[in-house]
Amino acid sequence: MFNLVLFGPPGSGKGTQSDKIVEEYGLVHLSTGNLLRQEIKDKTPLGLEAKAFIDKGQLVPDEVVIGMVDSYFDAHKDARGFLFDGFPRTIPQAKALDNLLELKKTAITQVLMLEVDEEELIKRLVHRGKTSGRSDDADENVQRKRQEVYRKETLPVAEYYSREKKLKQINGMGTIGEIFERLSASIEKKIK
Repeated sequence: MFNLVLFGPPGSGKGTQSDKIVEEYGLVHLSTGNLLRQEIKDKTPLGLEAKAFIDKGQLVPDEVVIGMVDSYFDAHKDARGFLFDGFPRTIPQAKALDNLLELKKTAITQVLMLEVDEEELIKRLVHRGKTSGRSDDADENVQRKRQEVYRKETLPVAEYYSREKKLKQINGMGTIGEIFERLSASIEKKIK
C-alpha cells in the first residue's frame, strides 16, 4: 500500500496538487476536514463526539480524529493507497497515525513537502482572497500570521518525518504542471 502525506504551508498548492495526484495514481484522498464534516453529517458515534467538542468551541481531540481515520481505512480496504491531506498537523498526531498504520500492517511511504517562498505564498493567498470573496484571505497581515502558525505548530511534523527518512522537499514554485512533474518524479521512485 502506498501512503503519501502531502505537506506544505497555506498557499503552497496542496489542494490543487492533491487532486492531480489522486487522479493520476488512484489513491484514496483522506482529508480529515472532509472526514470530520461527513461523520458529523452522518451522525456516527465519532461524529457526535466530535460535534460536542466543536459546539463548545474546542478542538477535536486526536483520539477522535484517529478513530475517524481508522473507520475510513476500514471502509476502503481495497485501496491502492491513501493521500493524507491536512493530517497529521502535530507530532502526537503523526505518532498516533504511525501506530494505527502499523496495526493495519502498512506505514507512511513518503512525505512530500512543497516549498514556496513566503512572499509568493502571501501573494497567492491574497490573490485567492480577492477572487474567492473571503475578505480575511485578502488581508496580508492575516496571511503572515497563518504562515507563522504553520512554522511553529506544523513544521515540526516535517522534522519528525525527516528523522524517519521519509521526507522529500519539493520546489513548489512554477506552474501547476511543473510542480506536478516534480511531485510525480518523486512518487514514481517509491510507488513501484
